[in-house]
Amino acid sequence: MNDAAPAPTPAPRRARVRAPELIGKGGWLNTGGEELSLADLRGKCVIVDFWTFCCVNCLHVLDELRELEEKHRDTVVIIGVHSPKFVHEADHEAVVDAVERYGVHHPVLDDPELATWKQYAVRAWPTLVVIDPEGYVVAQHAGEGHAHAIEKLVEELEAAHEAKGTLRRGDGPYVAPEPVATDLRFPGKALVLPGTGNFLVSDTTRHQLVELAADGESVVRRVGGDGAFKEPQGLALLPDGRVVVADTVGHRLRTYDPATGAIETVAGTGKQWWQGSPTSGPAREVDLSSPWDVAWWQGKVWIAMAGVHQLWTYDPEAGTVQVAAGTTNEGLVDGPAAEAWFAQPSGLAADGDRLWVADSETSALRYVDSDLAVHTAVGTGLFDFGHRDGAAEQALLQHPLGVTALPDGSVAVSDTYNHALRRYDPATGEVTTLATDLREPSDAVLVGDDIVVVESARHRLTRLRLPDEAVRVEAVARRTQRAATEVASGKLRLDVVFQAPAGQKLDTRYGPSTRLLVSSTPPALLSAGEGAGTDLSRELELNPDVTEGVLHVSAMAASCDDDPANEYPACHVHQQDWGVPVRVSAEGTPRLPLVLAGLDG
Repeated sequence: MNDAAPAPTPAPRRARVRAPELIGKGGWLNTGGEELSLADLRGKCVIVDFWTFCCVNCLHVLDELRELEEKHRDTVVIIGVHSPKFVHEADHEAVVDAVERYGVHHPVLDDPELATWKQYAVRAWPTLVVIDPEGYVVAQHAGEGHAHAIEKLVEELEAAHEAKGTLRRGDGPYVAPEPVATDLRFPGKALVLPGTGNFLVSDTTRHQLVELAADGESVVRRVGGDGAFKEPQGLALLPDGRVVVADTVGHRLRTYDPATGAIETVAGTGKQWWQGSPTSGPAREVDLSSPWDVAWWQGKVWIAMAGVHQLWTYDPEAGTVQVAAGTTNEGLVDGPAAEAWFAQPSGLAADGDRLWVADSETSALRYVDSDLAVHTAVGTGLFDFGHRDGAAEQALLQHPLGVTALPDGSVAVSDTYNHALRRYDPATGEVTTLATDLREPSDAVLVGDDIVVVESARHRLTRLRLPDEAVRVEAVARRTQRAATEVASGKLRLDVVFQAPAGQKLDTRYGPSTRLLVSSTPPALLSAGEGAGTDLSRELELNPDVTEGVLHVSAMAASCDDDPANEYPACHVHQQDWGVPVRVSAEGTPRLPLVLAGLDG
C-alpha cells in the first residue's frame, strides 16, 4: 500500500492567446517604407499602443513610455496603432503630421478603419497590449500610469526568454523621417504684443516661443529653445506686460517678459497631477496636468487643464492655484462649476462677463458666466460631431481647439478638424462658417478688421479679412465610428479587471484603494447601478424603454510595492475613463468586462 501523500493539484494555467496580426489600411510610418508583421517582431517584447492624436491621455502615455523605450531599446519594440475617433484623424496626412508633432520615435500603423482595434477587442484610448517574444498576449492596460508595471513585466520577459533562447537583441525597425525646415513647426497659439504689434507664437513642436514681425512672417527672435519649454501652447497677456505661457508637456505655467527676456515658473512642479493630489495651494507646490490654454479673466489667470478635464485658476497676487470648474469626469454636463463635466478644454477667450471655452473632445463651444455656472452654446457630447451651420442647438463642430472673442459680442471658433473658422452669435443663436481651406487651425487673434489664424498643420499664420457674409458649406453630421457593444436587456454585469503588477498589492493602508463611477447618456439608460463606489464590479440594470446609449465608466486603483521591510513603499495610481456605446439586443452579452490592467479571465 502506498501511503505517500497525493501530489498537489497544479493551478490551472491560463490558455495562451496568440496576438492577432497588425493590419491597417493606412500602412506603416517610421519604418523607412517597410511593411511590418508580427513575424518580423518575433524575439522582441512588443508593446502595442492603441492611440489617437486628439486624445490627451494618449499623449501622456507617449511621454510615459519614452524612458522605457530608451532603456530597453535592444529588446523592446513599441508599435503605435493609430485608431481614429474623429473623421479627420482617419486622414493619412494628418496621422503623418501627428507622428512628427508629438515626437513619436517608433513605428506607427495607420489603422483608419479600426481593423486591429477590433481584433484586439480594445474599448478605450489609450490601451497598451504587451506581446511576448513568442507572439502571445501577456497583458493589457487601459489608461495612464502603467509604465512602471510594464517595465517590470518586460524585465521578467527578458529574463525568461533569454533563458529559453527566444529573446532576440538588437536594433528595432524604427527609421527616423527626414527633418523639414520651416520657420514654425506645428504652432499652437498666438497673441499680439502691445506696442510693437508683433506676434508671439507658441512654436509647439520645437519647444519654444517665436516672435514674428507685424507681417506675421518675419522672425524677430526665438525664445526658450534651450529647454525652458516643453510643447508650449496657450499664451495670455498679464496686466504687468508679461506673458503667461501654458507649458503643456512641462505641466507648468511659466511667464515670459518681452522687455527683459526673463522666463520664470509661476505654477506647477513639473510633475503631472494624479487623483488624490492637492487641487489648491501655493502655485509652485501643486501639480498640474497638460495646461493647454490660458486667459486673463476676473483678475486671475484661467487655465484650460486639458489633462484632467477641468478649468483651474492661478492668482498671481496670492501666488495660489485652485480648481475652478469640472470634476475630472470626461463628458458634457452643464450647471454649477463644481458639478460640470468637460472633455479636454483646449481654448479660452474672455469677453466681459463670459469666459468662452473650446471643449475639444465634445466638439463643443461652452462658457462660464459671472456666477460661475457652465453653459453649452454648441455641441451635444463625446460622440457627435460634423460641420453643420444654422441654429446652435443642431449645429456641429469637429474637435475645436481655439476660440476668439469678436467686437460685436460673437465668437470665432477655430474648428480644428473641420479645417474651418466658424462663428457663433449669442444674439441670434446662429452658427455660421467664416472661412474654409485652413489646415488644423488652433487659434486666431484680431488685428484691426482682420483675423489672423494659426494654421498649425501648415506651420504658419494666415491673415483673413472678416467677411460680411458667411461661406456656404454643405452640412455633414457624423458619429464616432466605434461599433456599439451589444448588451442584453435587464441586468448587466460590469467588471473592471484589475490585477496589481508583479511585486505589488492594492494599497489599503488608508481604506479602499479602488474607485468606480458609473453614469450614462441618456441618463434614462440606467434604471439602477449609477453612482460612485469602491467595488470594481457592479450589477447594472438597463431601462427596457431605452435601446441604445453610452455607458460612462471611470475606474481608479492604487497599488504599492509588496515588501514588508520597506517602510515607504512606492505607490502608483492606475486610472481610466471609458465611454462605451451600447445597444440593447436579444443576443447581447450579460457581462461587460473592461480591462484596467491584466487580462480578463
